[in-house]
Amino acid sequence: MTNERSAKITIGGLDYELILTTKATKEIAKRYGGLEDLGEKLMKAENFEMALDEIVWLITLLANQSIYIHNRLNEEKKELLTEDDVELLTSPVEMATFKDAIMEAMFKGTKRYIESEETDTKNEVVE
Repeated sequence: MTNERSAKITIGGLDYELILTTKATKEIAKRYGGLEDLGEKLMKAENFEMALDEIVWLITLLANQSIYIHNRLNEEKKELLTEDDVELLTSPVEMATFKDAIMEAMFKGTKRYIESEETDTKNEVVE
């Protein structure tokens, strides 16, 4: 289900799509106060372990959005990713690339597509 709102990562040999949904946005708001506060929280993490915990939580949240969507639309259900799965099946080096994927998913999820409507009006002189 690749779509323009997602970023792709691989965990344990399986591909996952990170998607920022309204549901995920609500969870992020509960934890951080809003999307704006998320970046600040990640950058100000007091220590490496805390920063890793936040990235693991975000990966799990965003990757599970695509699984929730799949399970809603298909009879064949996929198992949700857990934070333990993310911690066991990844290395700290991968976390750096996952942070970029998180930011990409956030950017794509909040991007607005604006289409302008062409009008066929001409300036008319009225006498």
